[in-house]
Amino acid sequence: MTELDQAAYAHQVVADVLATAEAERTTTPEAFTRGVLEELERAGLVSNFYTAYHKTHGLEVHGYGIPDNVGGLDLFITEFRQGSLQDKITKAQVDARFRRLTTFLRRCQGGLQQHIDQSSDVYDMCDAVGKALTDASQIRLFLLTNCLSTSPAPTPSDYDGIPVVHEVWDLARLHRQATSGVLSEPIVVDFDPPLPCLSAPSTEADYSVALCVLDGDTLADLYAVHGARLLELNVRSFLQARGGVNKGIRETLLHSPSRFLAYNNGVTATASKVEFVTGTDGRHVGVSRIHGFQIVNGGQTTASLHHAKKNDRADLSDVRVQMKLSEVSPDRLMEIVPLISQYSNTQNRVTLVDFSSNDRFHVEVQRVTRSLLALSADGSGQDTHWFYERARGQYADELAKLSPSGQKKFRKLWPASQKFTKSDLAKFAHSWDQLPHLVSRGAQKNFNEFMIRLENRQLRVDSTYCQRILAKAMLFKAADNVARRHGAGSHKSAVTAYTVARLSMAVAKRIDLDDIWRRQELSPALLAALDDLCPRVMAAVTSPLRGSHVGEWAKQPACWDAVSKVRWSVPSDLDSELLAESLRDATLDDPDDESSPVIDELDEVPVTEWSEIEHWAKATGGLEPSQRQLVHLVGRRLQAGESVSPTQAAQALRVRVEARRGGFIAEHARLGE
Repeated sequence: MTELDQAAYAHQVVADVLATAEAERTTTPEAFTRGVLEELERAGLVSNFYTAYHKTHGLEVHGYGIPDNVGGLDLFITEFRQGSLQDKITKAQVDARFRRLTTFLRRCQGGLQQHIDQSSDVYDMCDAVGKALTDASQIRLFLLTNCLSTSPAPTPSDYDGIPVVHEVWDLARLHRQATSGVLSEPIVVDFDPPLPCLSAPSTEADYSVALCVLDGDTLADLYAVHGARLLELNVRSFLQARGGVNKGIRETLLHSPSRFLAYNNGVTATASKVEFVTGTDGRHVGVSRIHGFQIVNGGQTTASLHHAKKNDRADLSDVRVQMKLSEVSPDRLMEIVPLISQYSNTQNRVTLVDFSSNDRFHVEVQRVTRSLLALSADGSGQDTHWFYERARGQYADELAKLSPSGQKKFRKLWPASQKFTKSDLAKFAHSWDQLPHLVSRGAQKNFNEFMIRLENRQLRVDSTYCQRILAKAMLFKAADNVARRHGAGSHKSAVTAYTVARLSMAVAKRIDLDDIWRRQELSPALLAALDDLCPRVMAAVTSPLRGSHVGEWAKQPACWDAVSKVRWSVPSDLDSELLAESLRDATLDDPDDESSPVIDELDEVPVTEWSEIEHWAKATGGLEPSQRQLVHLVGRRLQAGESVSPTQAAQALRVRVEARRGGFIAEHARLGE
């Protein structure tokens, strides 16, 4: 993301929050809280977060989180100000906000949930926080604000013997995060005494390598503090840690810790800068500080050390881990890191995603989706585009390049409501593919699973695929609005994903996504079906069969099993709109669309006939607006020599038959040709 000055960023934050709050019909603090937490989740700083607002005398809370690392508890409080931009928030005000969170903790221990309606998301929050406190090893309190803090965050403290860390994410820190160009703030690691190393001579000025041996406790503690942030530069390493403790590694740690160095291949790490200690001969003999520390291979080793120490109480004092540390110039990180990860470790068969294949897919989705024209559904003539934000901050980047009048035009052509990210794409796709339990595990985890599935499928990214993804986006957004109207509250995201999945299952994926794209809206029958189905799904999602926490229940396949058994029949008016066969995504192994018989039939129709049908329909009112739009789209594409999907071709040919039945006669037919 290019550098936005802080004042412009402050304006952008408020504008985005207001737009989100209006679109989702929620409060501005709720919209701000969720937006910041989604950003922090993408950065690997929080996970498994839930928003729920509760305020009474002396306490206030906007949400909580249960981090992936065992024994963690996060609480969030928000201070969002819509008025004067770049307001200051004083030390006294910051301290007061954290005291409210601490009071909430104390009240949870004292049975606060007994005074809360059991059907509310606040009750779930109180229950989850109370349970988490029983074995919490660390508590993090977050203040999220679009103000400027005048003082540092309070120093660490404790709550009944549990270490407490205070995090202040103010405007300045959020701005640094948004304009940093990386996923999160760089990790800096100090070694005192310095870590002995063997530094290899390098012939490249922006690249060097050193070999080190870390003790197991140090690596385990680094993971305890930073979690998945240690692994974020490489998706492969990040996903290696998702399985938890490797059985072989665990056995070695528990029974032969002194042999770990011999049995394990170690870790491969990168840094943007390494501070060395130099010997009398001028050579590097130790590492005193590492800037931008990242583990790009060995994620499972790192996570296993942490889990063995935490869960098994393993003694790691005799454990040593080999580390190859590469110092790479920041401007070459994204070029070199994927290759380091790809070649550095072949001890296990790795079937996870690598950067190059991922990037090609997302680059193509960006290219195709941004070229698609979404015809106006309201008759205003204001056609628009959808904006796929492949890299974080691209939308804001485009706005930053423009004058105020240019920004206004840009927002009309690329409305913020039609911006979607990589994690959004994964959410839309997995809901349609009946994997709502994956969606409910959070944006980052769901995206990782999407990429794993994608590697095995090799989808063909063309206009048809992208139009259908956008139709799924419209379906998901419509279901989200329905869930909100039915009072889903903080469980709305899960209820939405499960509602779309249950609908997809009921209709066997026979919803005409191409028609949704063409209309840029859902049919009345489909909207009514969502409205009827949603409360039934919500009842199953919010009534856990295992445990008592809705958020955790929604992540389990058992929840999807329960929802899939919800009794619901497809209404007759929707059934009449369904396609004869299920829609599926084309892969690179499929034959080209041009080989379809319906394409051959389309090619026999003179290109000029489509514009004639459009003009006839406008003059006589003989076709529905959506049918006129389809004819216009097909005619324009054929005129430009662009491809038309078999589904669009079949629909266009049916419209042609209907037009001829309504009295349309083509020019070449009148002339007897």
